[in-house]
Amino acid sequence: MSPHSQHSRHSEHSAPTPVAVVFPGQGSQKLGMGKDFYEKYPESRRVFEEASDACGLDLADICFGDEASLALTEFQQPAILTVEIAMLEAMKAHHGFHPRLFAGHSLGEYTALVAAGVYSLADAVRIVRLRGKLMQQTVPAGAGAMTAIIHRDLDIAALTRFVARFEVDVANHNALDQAVISGLEQPVAAAVGALREDEAWRKLKTIPLRVSAPFHSRHMWPIQEPLRAALANASAINAWAAISVASNTTGTFHVGSRDELEKALVKQVTSTVRWVQNMRDLLERTEEVVEVGPGRPLRGFFASLGVEISSIRDTASAI
Repeated sequence: MSPHSQHSRHSEHSAPTPVAVVFPGQGSQKLGMGKDFYEKYPESRRVFEEASDACGLDLADICFGDEASLALTEFQQPAILTVEIAMLEAMKAHHGFHPRLFAGHSLGEYTALVAAGVYSLADAVRIVRLRGKLMQQTVPAGAGAMTAIIHRDLDIAALTRFVARFEVDVANHNALDQAVISGLEQPVAAAVGALREDEAWRKLKTIPLRVSAPFHSRHMWPIQEPLRAALANASAINAWAAISVASNTTGTFHVGSRDELEKALVKQVTSTVRWVQNMRDLLERTEEVVEVGPGRPLRGFFASLGVEISSIRDTASAI
């Protein structure tokens, strides 16, 4: 269903519901992502050019043909953000797509902040390139692990308490039935083993994730200060516009303060991505949610709430 088709559910006297846009983060990348938009729309090409100049990378080359670089967190983060903004700008220019609410999953929160006009594209790609580089350097390759925990009656508070005994953290609360735990390889394995043996978790399913570091865990704390400095150095920021952007850290919307925004983004790297709460808060404000990105991982998370969302490609019949 396209976002515009849902207006038919409202009477002619009802105020139109605002459109919300959501952006996936790492894990959504794929070789060739954004190439169709790049080739079709000048607005998308300009986004790639501006972002590449800002962060010192040929992002079109990385996205369309450099599989080795696209596998590295340092390059994945600016590449994904650039593709998402490139898609969004084309839709705004050619399809009358003008969202008023914004949210993103992990890295996607930075895309949401650019889309809302909080950060410039140039500042954001520089920040996330550094963020990705620091994340990769903090823990040696292969030392970290993340595992998805799937349980029909998932109690996120109980899971958090259980894995904390192993110095493992809940990185993401993605859906009513899914969370992700994060930490060093052996403690994560021990926590998963203990969960499987516990009667309360006997219907548990687990999926090891292919990741390069234990994201959103206590092991990311060394990057907080350099990330704080990078955020403070942003040259152009409209913090008030952040009131339309959901915060992964708090689960609610940002409050419009630059200081609080930067605190939340710094804390985000070590704390749980409260995506279930983000989804609920969005759905309290709108019925129209569109996912913008190279893949569609977020639709499954919304489906756990009984909600079907649209994809950006559902609105772009010309593609």
